[in-house]
Amino acid sequence: MKFASLISTKSKDGELCLVSKDGKSAVKATQIVSNLREALENWALYETYFQELYQKLNQGQCKDAFSYEDKKFHSCLPRTWLFADGSAFIHHIKLVRKARNAALPETLQTVPLMYQAESGSFLAPTEDIPQIDFSHGTDFEAEVGVITDFVPIGTSPEEALKKIRLVCLINDVSLRGLIPAELAQGFGFFQSKPAKALSPIALTPDELGESWKNGRVHLPLSVNLNGKVFGRPNAGEMHFHFGQLIAHAAKTRNLVAGTLIGSGTVSNENSDVGSGCLAEKRTLEQIEKGQPETPFMKVGDQVEIWMEDSSGQSLFGKISQKVKQA
Repeated sequence: MKFASLISTKSKDGELCLVSKDGKSAVKATQIVSNLREALENWALYETYFQELYQKLNQGQCKDAFSYEDKKFHSCLPRTWLFADGSAFIHHIKLVRKARNAALPETLQTVPLMYQAESGSFLAPTEDIPQIDFSHGTDFEAEVGVITDFVPIGTSPEEALKKIRLVCLINDVSLRGLIPAELAQGFGFFQSKPAKALSPIALTPDELGESWKNGRVHLPLSVNLNGKVFGRPNAGEMHFHFGQLIAHAAKTRNLVAGTLIGSGTVSNENSDVGSGCLAEKRTLEQIEKGQPETPFMKVGDQVEIWMEDSSGQSLFGKISQKVKQA
């Protein structure tokens, strides 16, 4: 099933919709439950009703169906209780640590890196990214995310995989110019990690077919910058799978239904496929040419993030954001 949240003036959570398998039409599901956040909290109660409505939509039997367009929708989950963002691609960790002359953690390959990110209000997938100061170094980070059911404290990685309800994409906006000073204080990210955007569509893992295996999405994640190809890294190259990331987050606490877990920037060892963020490209330029050449985002720059299946069909809709002066 594919879910989306129609932009609404009445609710910050939007209006829950189902989107057809081909991504061409949508129908409101508010007669079942008003929004996706509430649906996730009572998934077992509503799942059968969603499946019935989804089947009718795909068969063209919904009289109130309407044409799907990304711009009509908010982030698939406009706000939630918790967003814990991991860093499951080791190549990305190596590059960004090198960029700021920071040592690699001794537990690099055994313990996931994770921080608690902004979750109270996501940007819409076509909403501008506010930039208050060009020196802050506005960057995009193209990621895959999963949205969970309730996860009890101490859940194992294998059991955690069973708690995944939905998969989505994330633009984890980062302010690279602020990160070093924040981390030097020894207390983690805050100002350097502002509001993010999610893809307009979140889908159940079964929609991915054989591309969903071993807790990973084995498909390229497409990133364009100002209309040009920036990267096509494969999301299947995660070192830690999503079950391990969820279990890490649940080591000392319950995770509420609707928790969003991010993969971290999708990154591949093969530099020919490009990158999922500017920081990586700049670090590679530093290594190869002696200095970075690609600037961070400025007002008017546009990033597009999407994913297609093996037949070329878009799965999650598209994140398409421009930078604006705040």
